[in-house]
Amino acid sequence: MKILFLGSPNFAKIVLEGILAAGHKVVAVICQPDRPASRGHKLQAPEVKEFATKQGIKVLQFEKVNQHLDEIKKLDFDLFVTASFGQILSHDFLSLKLGLNVHPSLLPLLRGPTPIQTALLQNMTQTGVTIQKMRYEVDSGEILEQESLDISPQDDYLSLENKLANLSVKLLTKGLEKIEKGKAVFVSQKGEPTYTKMIKKEDGRLNFTSPSCVCLGQVRALSHNPGCYFEIDGQRVKVLKAQIAPDNMLYFPKQIIRDKKHFLIECDRSAIEILSLISPNGKIMDGKSFLNGQRNLETVD
Repeated sequence: MKILFLGSPNFAKIVLEGILAAGHKVVAVICQPDRPASRGHKLQAPEVKEFATKQGIKVLQFEKVNQHLDEIKKLDFDLFVTASFGQILSHDFLSLKLGLNVHPSLLPLLRGPTPIQTALLQNMTQTGVTIQKMRYEVDSGEILEQESLDISPQDDYLSLENKLANLSVKLLTKGLEKIEKGKAVFVSQKGEPTYTKMIKKEDGRLNFTSPSCVCLGQVRALSHNPGCYFEIDGQRVKVLKAQIAPDNMLYFPKQIIRDKKHFLIECDRSAIEILSLISPNGKIMDGKSFLNGQRNLETVD
């Protein structure tokens, strides 16, 4: 089939690879514009653009895709596929061709922009992937394919994203084959929808007055992006990995438990162990080494 693909980040790149591996022709890729990244604010291309360019696929970058319908109408495609695209498609766009959306949750659960992060923030043990027909109301379309996936206690955003992307390839390939053979069946979503929200930088600040499971959910979901952190004397410490400490003592939130082998911070009726971090000077360290360099440290901000 001739497919128009819309997506930008790594999740979308893996889905695009799967479409090509299944033998479909991608006539063009539409992705977000290059964005400033890191401290140097150097422009960085979306992962999809870099991959598509290497494959010789035409790449179109639009800040507002709905303003470029005349250009898109000139493309010869059978249907379009979206995966982590990040823009709302207009009624006029949706009327061009059949559109499929790859959504990493068990719709109608976790509709919206951050289903992977939200599943981890909520310490869910199961999520999944839905291939749905594109509708104007976000993530409300009829379901073509859906399958659940267990979330491991060791999963963080990167590992869960990879698992969900690979499952997406499997389900999308299956769905496209059904469409080609005229055997596709779309069914309405059932159940009460839940919704996710955009993640902001301040969502990464650890609140040690919460239970340790809440803090751990933040680390698993947000340490990769936008970053998870706490402060010591006004200086930011970024947390990369953590785990819940054994529950065998009384706790006073924000206090540090002096333990030469572990960096433990007390939470509400629990404690969390900081396994690895980025210190205020930018050095990646294990938690124990960092704590040993902070001899008079008793609490975090």
